[in-house]
Amino acid sequence: MKMQTDDHERFQFGKNWTRFLSSLKDDQIVEAENSLKQMLEAEDLSAKTFLDIGSGSGLSSLAARRLGAEVHSFDYDPESVECTQYLKQKFFPNDPNWVIQQGSVLDPAWLSSLKQFDIVYSWGVLHHTGAMWQALEYLDPLVVRGGRLFIAIYNDQGMVSDFWRVIKRLYNRLPRGSRFILTWPALICLWGPRTVKDLLRGKPFSTWRGYARSRGMSPWHDLVDWVGGYPFEVASRETIINFYGQRGYKLEKLNSCGRGLGCNQFVFRKI
Repeated sequence: MKMQTDDHERFQFGKNWTRFLSSLKDDQIVEAENSLKQMLEAEDLSAKTFLDIGSGSGLSSLAARRLGAEVHSFDYDPESVECTQYLKQKFFPNDPNWVIQQGSVLDPAWLSSLKQFDIVYSWGVLHHTGAMWQALEYLDPLVVRGGRLFIAIYNDQGMVSDFWRVIKRLYNRLPRGSRFILTWPALICLWGPRTVKDLLRGKPFSTWRGYARSRGMSPWHDLVDWVGGYPFEVASRETIINFYGQRGYKLEKLNSCGRGLGCNQFVFRKI
């Protein structure tokens, strides 16, 4: 179940998520629930099956389970699997309606062992596989007819994306103790202007705190994920919409990041 990038160049997402969970608060879990409810336009997920591909910290899986879904989580990274298992043990110990496995979205033989799901979810994962289009293709058989596919994919910014790809690869080649030489400049570049603007408005760090309420995530851990997140692929909104349109999917909801950094979020219905 290997992915198509050498492990020595791959960002260790699980280690970052382990650090994230050490400071996870109840209000972040509630925000993760609210994010799912908003994008899926549902107050609960009772009687729904939910596949979380690349479960990472396990926060989205936890949110889906708290909303009533029967959840199946998997991740390629063993430490991410451990993070998801930690949240299950803490909030839903011995729950038969939440299954967690290690697996690869690029392993069609393993994927064929899974059933179909009402909701297939993969937020900010497939562009880190090293074979994004192949991964996107492999999602289709997992979605039940009439079911929904909820994905988030990095926005294509052309030369800006090419620049960040170089930074990300360099980050993972640096010794761990030297990676701050890329992380701190990125923090200043990405957050400096917004921090100054908040100060001038008399609302210091309001954007930072607002980000912390988005999907229940941590701005610092997301920054580390952004700088180090390699492999790294991107796609335009139109390309993703056309890709799934040709495969019998109808776009139901789009949360666009415009021309900026970040992920475009798509919810498709399988016709």
